Amino acid sequence: MAPAILVVTGASGSGKTAAVSALAERALPGVRCYHFDAIGVPSREEMDREFGGGEQWQALKTQEWLVRLAADPDGAEVYVLDGQTRPTFVIKAAERSGIDGVRIVLLDCEHSVRHTRLTELRGQSELVNSQMDCWAAYLRGQADALDLPVIDTTGQDIEALADTLVVHVERARAERRVTTAQPY
Repeated sequence: MAPAILVVTGASGSGKTAAVSALAERALPGVRCYHFDAIGVPSREEMDREFGGGEQWQALKTQEWLVRLAADPDGAEVYVLDGQTRPTFVIKAAERSGIDGVRIVLLDCEHSVRHTRLTELRGQSELVNSQMDCWAAYLRGQADALDLPVIDTTGQDIEALADTLVVHVERARAERRVTTAQPY
């Protein structure tokens, strides 16, 4: 039975890495969590030189991640991937590779909350800029256009976010069982 894949996306500071890490700490049976950035993120210059730009790098690496997880490296039922990637890249990569059972959820929050998280909690004030605000708005627009679930992280703590992700993991697990069930 092929695993389900849940991609958790959102702009920097939306809470995705913290929420997926908290989910991983719960060690749910049959669930494995990965972080997109674990592969390393090259500089803008490297992306331009080696991949033709940041969008091309993101699309290629999204494809590679989905193929890797669909190959079921840990024998899991559900893989959760924390990644700041476009939902359309996830959908296209799944279609190109013939991967079923991919779900996407967006974590989003008010700009002021994201700014505070980035400056005060992460010490990454360089990410508080109009480009990141536009990226967050773009991701929200894609989620709305594609009718994807959106989790507003504005007033939630990490454990509450992990609880919400558990709901999405269990939906992915249930859909996996239904779509792969064989008739008698």
